[in-house]
Amino acid sequence: MSDLHWKTSITKIEANKISMRGYPVDELMGKISFAQGIYLVLKGKMPSDEEGKLLDAIFVSSIDHGSSPPSVLTARTVASTGSELNACVAGGVLAISRFHGGAIEEGMRLFLKIASRMKEKNSPVEEVVAAVLKEMKENGKRASGFGHRIHTQDPRTIKLFAMAEKLGLAGRHVTIARAVEKVLEGMLGKKLPINVDGAIAAVLCDLGFPPEIGNAFFIIPRVAGIVAHVQEEKTNMRPMRKIHPTDFEYNGPKDREL
Repeated sequence: MSDLHWKTSITKIEANKISMRGYPVDELMGKISFAQGIYLVLKGKMPSDEEGKLLDAIFVSSIDHGSSPPSVLTARTVASTGSELNACVAGGVLAISRFHGGAIEEGMRLFLKIASRMKEKNSPVEEVVAAVLKEMKENGKRASGFGHRIHTQDPRTIKLFAMAEKLGLAGRHVTIARAVEKVLEGMLGKKLPINVDGAIAAVLCDLGFPPEIGNAFFIIPRVAGIVAHVQEEKTNMRPMRKIHPTDFEYNGPKDREL
């Protein structure tokens, strides 16, 4: 066996057969959702119907958030130069970082830290949350996943937590996130609502995903939104234009009901 030999447990490719985590891909097609497929490839096992529905809601929540986020502005700027789709999407994804989309991983680490200390100290949630937030404040750190530049109450958070409760998947990390929101309000004298990144972070912790891949749950759905913006830029706008980050208006369909 060569010294360069290595192993992978994700996908097996054989003549006329493709198996992902042991399941033939052609048999999965039409039977599971895209979200369930993502769960399978990341965790190595099939999700329950409830887990699949909640993960699907996470992906829908983050497809797009308008034209002003850095990932969209970057992708549109690259598109304006005439670059190919892959370069435009890559530019947008590369703009996703600590301050844009990165709050999911940092939020997960915060909630997991609080949960671990609760177990270690055998202390109630708000007591531990207050102690951890005090330490963070003293070290000049902020709690990721709270507050929003536009929303005073993120509708996606409300929906996601409601679904988690209804599906029986809201666990201690959702409880911790709500406690952080409450304690932060007391410390700051104003409410910093749990934004969608914080909500996703809490739900992902309860679903058992590791924080190292938390930001993937922002990147995966946002790629679709970025593609839409790139296509609009290429087909509706003049090349090499100066793209103002805030001076734009929506001209799409009026509010519609499902």
